[in-house]
Amino acid sequence: MSLKPSIANTQLHLTDAPNVTSARARGAGKSDNNANPLPEDNKSSSSLRTVLIAVGANLIIAIAKTVAAFMTGSASMIAESAHSWADTGNGTLLIVAEKKAIKPADRTHPLGYGKESYVWSMIAAFGVFMAGSIVSIYTGVTEWNAAESETNYTIGFIILAVAFVLEGFSLVQAYLQSKKHGEAMNISAFGYVVDTSNSTLRGVFFEDLAAVIGLVIAAAAMGMHAYTGQPFWDALGSIIVGLLLGAVAIFLISRNRDFLVGYKVSDSMHRYVLSELLEHSDIDSVSYLHLEWVGPKKIFMVAAVDITGNQREEDLAHKFEKIENQFRANPVFQEAILTLSVPNAEVLNLESSDAV
Repeated sequence: MSLKPSIANTQLHLTDAPNVTSARARGAGKSDNNANPLPEDNKSSSSLRTVLIAVGANLIIAIAKTVAAFMTGSASMIAESAHSWADTGNGTLLIVAEKKAIKPADRTHPLGYGKESYVWSMIAAFGVFMAGSIVSIYTGVTEWNAAESETNYTIGFIILAVAFVLEGFSLVQAYLQSKKHGEAMNISAFGYVVDTSNSTLRGVFFEDLAAVIGLVIAAAAMGMHAYTGQPFWDALGSIIVGLLLGAVAIFLISRNRDFLVGYKVSDSMHRYVLSELLEHSDIDSVSYLHLEWVGPKKIFMVAAVDITGNQREEDLAHKFEKIENQFRANPVFQEAILTLSVPNAEVLNLESSDAV
């Protein structure tokens, strides 16, 4: 079994796996994830670097915006301050998610701790983003009918310009990481970040995207206030920023929920794994194939196959173990389990296969 890409547009590129003897019982939940690392195997360090860049930028920006908010009294700047403090807290929780998710499988968690990433990412989205959203909307509503006053927004515009550069740099970092992985799947960077099992990258990307958009909204609102002398423009900017944060929060909560309750891999990845099973010299047919994400870039596979020829039970066990190990040796697979197909079972084929 080659375990290397045999069809175009696969979700992940797999490498050759050695024919090794398993150091564990089938289904024990422990794997040698140091064998044959993928290009994406550095995802943990690259994702963590992306998060650290985002957190550092957001912390500096949050402090600067808070100072500017006190100096200008701008509702939009207050909203942007809440936004940046929310982003900083969100990034901190995403770091926790990265650390928790890489814990190795053990007896109590045979499929590993990958879903910790989705738990902490959901907490970040619900608690921090929603908090920023509520503060921003509340500030805008309370300042809607504020009395007109003389305000010098120069310092505010300077802070927003600096924040735009820093947030833009963080967004570019997240975009480049998404683009690199998206190219391996022949999809756009945006398409990758929406569908990826890497909740940390998705969180940082949309956090930075919302921040850049929010800065443009805040600058426009402050500019209209300064130009017209009407404070409701500033309040309107604060409300729009709050709604933007709320929309991002709802989207991230929804995506993390999808992966927590069990999310199947893409059709291209399903077809690819099926093709690898069917091309194996010891496998005659496949009647069942279940592929599910159990963490960032971690797949749980269960397949029912028919082995070629008439094999003794002991020989079948060894052949199953050999094939399973070829998947287990690749860090993309958290666990791989094979079983015998029932007699006369309907077989799967590449033209009309459906993930179960």
